[in-house]
Amino acid sequence: MTSTVSPMDALRRRRPEWSPWLDVVDQVQREIASSRWDSAVPDLVTGREPSAPRLAGVRVTVDESLVREFMDKLAASASAIGTPEMATVPRALGPGAGSEAIFLASVCQQPEHLEKIASASGADVDAVQAVAALVCVPFLHACNRQWASSTQVWTEGYCAVCGSWPAFAEVRGIDRTRYLRCGRCGGEWYARILHCAYCRTTNHQDLVTLKPESAAAPGVVDACNRCGGYVKAFTRLQGCAPGSVMLEDLGSVDLDVAAIEQGYTRRAAPGYALELTVKLTRGAECGIVASTS
Repeated sequence: MTSTVSPMDALRRRRPEWSPWLDVVDQVQREIASSRWDSAVPDLVTGREPSAPRLAGVRVTVDESLVREFMDKLAASASAIGTPEMATVPRALGPGAGSEAIFLASVCQQPEHLEKIASASGADVDAVQAVAALVCVPFLHACNRQWASSTQVWTEGYCAVCGSWPAFAEVRGIDRTRYLRCGRCGGEWYARILHCAYCRTTNHQDLVTLKPESAAAPGVVDACNRCGGYVKAFTRLQGCAPGSVMLEDLGSVDLDVAAIEQGYTRRAAPGYALELTVKLTRGAECGIVASTS
């Protein structure tokens, strides 16, 4: 009998020293698998500019208790890590924290807003930003589940659902079709070969591939000398499951380190500013109103 090891268990075995942080990530993985967030997905709106992700400009209404419960789980798991920095996270994310503002900043990737929230509560800024970035992930996965079929025709370098830059690329099958994957919503979209996701250059003289010295390394790094950006790339028969993108990204951090050592960077700011609005309501009041404004 062949036993199947989950991606999370495989990562724990490879990186036992990461176990405390992986407990936080595990909370995200469990919530991703829940259908509780599906009712919070807005209807697609018409009239968006062609380069706008599906979430751009919408008005999102979510059950406050759903967000609050998940934030409490993340805060408790972060505090259990045991470092002085992570021990301060419940001050910013725990009971009494501004759930609406935190959820909005998480969805829109606004670290400057999270910095203000952390500073006002006396919490460690870096720790709060790292944990709060995860607050929106189950919601984004629910959006991707419902919208995946509508994101197939997409030519931008950022995610068609949430506007994030790709976590990595997958070169799939015998025809070596290239797809970019989002680390936040798990989405995927077609990408051209020899094409920089960031600056869109197709000049082959600007594009380089960094190959790790170890033959056991999981992939390569596709980098751009024009803009200095990079994307990790893996060759495989099939794409990984949406819920595994975050784990695959985390598990290939050695490639990130190698790219950074060579002077390349991974964009921190989102590829597209969503400018959406969020309203947290209670129970039966919940609903979604899409807006193009």
